[in-house]
Amino acid sequence: MTRRHTYPQAAAVLSVEESWLRRHIKQLPHTKLGRVVYFTDADLERIDALFHHEPSAGPLANATASAQPTSSHPMSHLRPLPSRRSAVLTG
Repeated sequence: MTRRHTYPQAAAVLSVEESWLRRHIKQLPHTKLGRVVYFTDADLERIDALFHHEPSAGPLANATASAQPTSSHPMSHLRPLPSRRSAVLTG
């Protein structure tokens, strides 16, 4: 039987904020039944593989710097959403 994780459960497993999952749901693997969104264990593994990165600066980077090729951050293309207040004022 496949386990289904809600937003709070998935956020705890991935060690991210629930709001981050909600903001990026369009880019994340998930299942939706009507309005109910859930994540399977396979979805969580794919999310972790897609967005996991090793530190490039600081004390943790020193341990893996020689084994890690230099590259841009995997989530550098993400930008914050505009505030809802500005959308209401301009709309």
